[in-house]
Amino acid sequence: MSGRLFAGGPARADHLAAYGPLPEPGSRLIDAVARADLRGRGGAAFPAAIKLRAGAEGRRPVVVVNGTEGEPISAKDATLLTWAPHPVLDGAVLAARAVGAREILVVAPAHVRLAAAVAERRDRLDISVVERAPGFVAGEETAVIAHLEGRPGRPRVKPPWPAEHGYHRRATLVQNVDTLALVALIARGEWSDTRLVTLSGAVRNPGVAEARPGVPAADLVEPSEPLRALLVGGYFGGWVKPDERVGPSGAGVVVALGRSACPVAETALLTAWLARESAGQCGPCVHGLGALAGVLARIAAGRPEAEDFGRLTRWTDMVRGRGACAHPDGVARMLASARRVFAAKLEDHAHHGPCTACRAPATLAA
Repeated sequence: MSGRLFAGGPARADHLAAYGPLPEPGSRLIDAVARADLRGRGGAAFPAAIKLRAGAEGRRPVVVVNGTEGEPISAKDATLLTWAPHPVLDGAVLAARAVGAREILVVAPAHVRLAAAVAERRDRLDISVVERAPGFVAGEETAVIAHLEGRPGRPRVKPPWPAEHGYHRRATLVQNVDTLALVALIARGEWSDTRLVTLSGAVRNPGVAEARPGVPAADLVEPSEPLRALLVGGYFGGWVKPDERVGPSGAGVVVALGRSACPVAETALLTAWLARESAGQCGPCVHGLGALAGVLARIAAGRPEAEDFGRLTRWTDMVRGRGACAHPDGVARMLASARRVFAAKLEDHAHHGPCTACRAPATLAA
């Protein structure tokens, strides 16, 4: 790990030596975040300043630090909370002061130990750490709020938005941990539009890297073998060819798929996993994603039905924009990219059955 966000390490004293004391930008923070055009790093890229302004206008505001990270191939949030928790907590405290909140709730995986970092703080705010809910969709902001209220971590239809009707009906600012760490840099006048990216798959340099804007995903990886494709943005991202000049996006994930892996088998496995990760409350997820997983499984096995290729296109389009959250949209985006990048391989499997690479261990964690 390297980069400005990790300069201070996990200890408060080292953090203060690297960054200095917490500034007092007050209401000017929101304007500074707006000028920086900071977008949320949790995957949706929503403008952070809009959320801050909405929280400041709401009733009894509360700040939620979202370190849920349901994406199984992402490690940036857990890495930040483990090795550089104080920039995140600085950003949360600054956001709380900007919106008038007195309470901060940090949602994190069980293996991340934050008690010591919170105990070192002297911010005169109530900061609590809550273990995250399991599941891929549990990181969606309304699912996080449901979990904090003691309910199953499932998304709900919006509006109302969390800033209007959130945690126990209070105005709730939910921000990703990476976003809040960058808020702290902006407040200190050190804004640099970098993003944390998790690298995995057929690479010699797995882990979390800090990337400059505009750097193509392919330039961030050191392949351990010739590549077939890159999955950019996580499970809700898209497949791209190794020579496409596409930058990291979404949840900040880049997975390198080597020549030893089968892209059809990987896509079928991923589709089935995403179908199982549905919250089970919307028809497009419950029925549509399961049906799409069945189509991919039959194509990967070389036993497609006559209409399966048509179904793959038609049903992918049908599930878009029809769920309480973006789960079906993300699956549709991934499948559309697979049809584009792996068209020849899909046809080959449909007509000739599994290839020798199908027997390789899966690259994607599912």
